[in-house]
Amino acid sequence: MTSDINKVKQFQVRGVPGNVTRADFDGRLVDFWGPANPTHVLVTHDGQNIFDKNTATRRRTWQLAQECLRISEELGQTPPLIISVFHSSSKSDSVGRYKDLTPQKPFVDGIKVLVNPPLIAVDEIRSDKYLDQINELILPTITSFFEVDSTPDKTAMLGSSMGGLATIYGVGKRPDIYGTALAFSPHWVIADNSFVDALIDGLPKPGSHKLWMSRGTKGLDATYEAHQKYADLRALENGWRINHDLSTRIYPRTGHNESSWAKYVSDALRFWLAS
Repeated sequence: MTSDINKVKQFQVRGVPGNVTRADFDGRLVDFWGPANPTHVLVTHDGQNIFDKNTATRRRTWQLAQECLRISEELGQTPPLIISVFHSSSKSDSVGRYKDLTPQKPFVDGIKVLVNPPLIAVDEIRSDKYLDQINELILPTITSFFEVDSTPDKTAMLGSSMGGLATIYGVGKRPDIYGTALAFSPHWVIADNSFVDALIDGLPKPGSHKLWMSRGTKGLDATYEAHQKYADLRALENGWRINHDLSTRIYPRTGHNESSWAKYVSDALRFWLAS
């Protein structure tokens, strides 16, 4: 481990060879795992839910590394390096996750939040700083350690709910780093369709990037139907092509939780990794 990475601990995950490393980057925890000589890189939000059931919501993880191993074997590829970034909610800052993951520019530009009362004020949103920390510190440090060239065509961002919004926003901000956005159950309902416009229009022009969006039909996910249909329409109007560089999926009888996303994360991984 290089001196640039402040290792907190290492731990094993059932079905995953080697160790997952937990590191501290200026107070932000990050879990990461990768095989020798990875060629692809996956950056995820809500990193506490990716590997470790002890930190995961309801003690259920995405089973992401296991699925990456399975899909990579199916495709005859080396599994990707997975970098899982924790949000900053804490006892002293219970809404830190919303501050990290709420797309900043649309609300600074005047889009109105529909949540009443709003969980955070516009000037508390810090997603630009959060994404800069990932892009300028966390990602280059860990990819350098693994000696992997993280080109956009082989680098993806993944997130769910608010993390789904942060994923679409993050890829739109840095299409030179990320070639694929994997957005599960994006939480569109914090604003109206002008917010959908801002995020979809903020993506790069289609052609060399990929966009995945999905939702379930139970619980909170059921409330996304109208917004997601509009997001699909806007993507198509902007030139994204279904079954080419766009996939938008509905998963009946799944909801807004890690267990549901784990059931179909393999579809998103295949969409990203398949040539």
